[in-house]
Amino acid sequence: MTSVHLEIPDLLTVARRASLRVLEGVVIPLALFLVGLRIVGVWGAMTIGLAWVYGLILLRLCMRRPVPGILLLGALSLTTRTIIAFASHSVVVYFLQPSLGTALVGGAFLVSVALGRPLAGRLAVDFCPLSPEFCANVHVRRFFRDISLLWAFAQAANAGITIWLLFSQSVGTFVVLRSVVSAGMTTSAIVASTLWFRHSMARNNIGVTWPRRRAQSGAV
Repeated sequence: MTSVHLEIPDLLTVARRASLRVLEGVVIPLALFLVGLRIVGVWGAMTIGLAWVYGLILLRLCMRRPVPGILLLGALSLTTRTIIAFASHSVVVYFLQPSLGTALVGGAFLVSVALGRPLAGRLAVDFCPLSPEFCANVHVRRFFRDISLLWAFAQAANAGITIWLLFSQSVGTFVVLRSVVSAGMTTSAIVASTLWFRHSMARNNIGVTWPRRRAQSGAV
């Protein structure tokens, strides 16, 4: 069996890579929506935001470049919110849209496992450069499968709790608690994923070089 080793890039490199994904998949669509809201109204703004996301996906496909997982998730979530918004102008439905999007994201993680292409692996490549040899390792593939199931559960739990809060609390209380629940669930899933990664790689004798260790070895 070929030995596998992963070298984790420094935090600045990861942050730079992640910021680009967040910029094109989250920040720019939001900015386009706000600008479109003033110029063409709410329905036109929704259409512009949706066109931007699918335009990015089409551009990458035409250039034969991989489509980032976060972009696919953004397209899925934005499509759901747009369809529901066009169907109803209810305040409840407005606040319900992000929760439904979260539930669909959880479903996407689950379906990706069933298809044998864990979404966690695609997202990991978006934020951290991983070699094909590392991603092809059977233990690594199993790890990404398990983590995808973890995130599917986290997203489903997040959606379930926020929907319950929406129908049981006042609007003001709901907005505050929704932020707390979402941040708490996301943070917990990230911590669990990190600890699981360390344990899984060590258990299967897969070498991982962390930024701090590289800095110390270089100083010697």
